[in-house]
Amino acid sequence: MDAVRLITAGRRALAQSGAALDIVGEAWQAQALAQGVGNWLAVSGPRELRSEASGLGEAGGRGCGVFDRAALRGEGRGPDHPPRAAQLSGVADVRQALLGLQELLGEVGIALVGVACATDDEGLYWQCIESIDAADESSDRVRAILRLLVVPDRGPTTGAA
Repeated sequence: MDAVRLITAGRRALAQSGAALDIVGEAWQAQALAQGVGNWLAVSGPRELRSEASGLGEAGGRGCGVFDRAALRGEGRGPDHPPRAAQLSGVADVRQALLGLQELLGEVGIALVGVACATDDEGLYWQCIESIDAADESSDRVRAILRLLVVPDRGPTTGAA
């Protein structure tokens, strides 16, 4: 499935999540999608994006690890189902996918702040804080890739006036 469709599905699922653990699960899904999109672009995307895309894949992977570590410590649970990102077949529109992913990661951060503020469970609180940091790091990587997409559109700079 194309990245834009998966991102849209993720945004819809996050918007419909009401329970704290559902929101945390959707945050994990978003990080898995960031990892998948980053890895796909690093291998198959435009050559000029590959280095930054690799960083996005790594950041998304670390974001997924936040949830795995918390589950191992007994401070939460891992997701109940495989990541949506496992269905990723390609990124047809790189710019649209990255813009959508950036929006999804921003929405994830906001939702996690709400969970962190509302919980009395210290383990869940810290899991949310770590996840907010991970979503922010992934979002920074997406922004860096988007900047690289804009640069070629400016055309060559000659220095002559």
